[in-house]
Amino acid sequence: MGLFDIFRKKKNETVEQEAASESTEILSESESNSDASEDEQSTAVSENTSAVTQPMMEQVGLVNEDEAKIWQEALDKQKISTPQLTETETETETETETETETVTETETETTEQQIYDAGLKKSRTGFADRFNRFLANFRSVDENFFEDLEETLVGADVGFDMAIKISDELREEVKLKNAKRKEDVRDVIIKKMVDLYEADGINEDATMNFAPKGQTTVILFVGVNGVGKTTTIGKLASKYQKAGKSVLLAAADTFRAGATKQLQEWGERAHVPVVAGKEKADPASVVFAAVEKARDENYDVLFVDTAGRLQNNVNLMQELEKMKRIIQREIPEAPHEVLLVLDATTGQNALQQAKLFKNSSDVSGIVLTKMDGTAKGGIVFAIRNEMHLPVKWIGFGEKASDLREFKPEEFVYGLFKELVES
Repeated sequence: MGLFDIFRKKKNETVEQEAASESTEILSESESNSDASEDEQSTAVSENTSAVTQPMMEQVGLVNEDEAKIWQEALDKQKISTPQLTETETETETETETETETVTETETETTEQQIYDAGLKKSRTGFADRFNRFLANFRSVDENFFEDLEETLVGADVGFDMAIKISDELREEVKLKNAKRKEDVRDVIIKKMVDLYEADGINEDATMNFAPKGQTTVILFVGVNGVGKTTTIGKLASKYQKAGKSVLLAAADTFRAGATKQLQEWGERAHVPVVAGKEKADPASVVFAAVEKARDENYDVLFVDTAGRLQNNVNLMQELEKMKRIIQREIPEAPHEVLLVLDATTGQNALQQAKLFKNSSDVSGIVLTKMDGTAKGGIVFAIRNEMHLPVKWIGFGEKASDLREFKPEEFVYGLFKELVES
């Protein structure tokens, strides 16, 4: 099943679930009204029964001792049965409370789809607005249509190359599909985007690479200042520590003021130690000390934070190469991952950063941050199409739990679900 087919299946399932939910609510209201009527009837019967069970001598003034004795015995039996009724009611109330707690716990469990759905809300809205503006001027599939389409796609951050490729491939497909309605044209465009995205990702490995058991995995983080690199390291450290791995952090960004302190704060929060040097110390010396400690003390994972000055700074790239040589001297197979952290809201600037870092530091994967902000979403398509680099993590917020493993199916659904008809 292709990625677009999975998308359509998810959308159909969601529509069915919403319809079922509405039916359940209507049924619940009906049952509630029915229960209320039954309660009113029960109350009326109870009042009548209470009147009947009063001592007859109180109702009609009887003073016969035998009759009074009979009624007293009846009242005594009623008093004995009353506590039993109360206990039954209490048990029922307890069972009801337990059921309510269970339902509440189930409702608070958030699925991966819901997390992507919420995290991509702004991107989805922006994408939909852009496409709706484009389709508002739709009259026919002519040359102007394709020019407007290319402009719309570039504006959505899918990249110039992919915009041209989509436009070229759509020329024949729109005719074959005989798409005349706006909705049909829109569905064909999005299907083509998803199909091309899926084709570009064949043989792509989006999983994290780890060293063999018993050895330290070294993960190097690169990226310019301000993209959320140090924060990403802190979040991943928290995730892996909670997963039962021993984690060590290396504060090798010794140039940015406050970088070491920021990483140390994340370390304290995640209960993870941090190897740090003096201010303005040689970053390579910090990396060397961290690698030695990780290897000698059998840490499972070592995360290395690096400086993020201008991406075209030759000295920075040489510095990264020096770090790699030091790491490999101690652990030949390392680093096992070089993750490039990109701010998704910077669009094509992020793509240029990816190209420069890939050429100089053997990037193995991407971490996209701030996807819950003003990111247009198309950057994910551009990275795969032009860079052939897997997005391995995606960030939707400030909490450690907001950094998620990247799942193409959830991303595609979260971005396009309001555009394509079920």
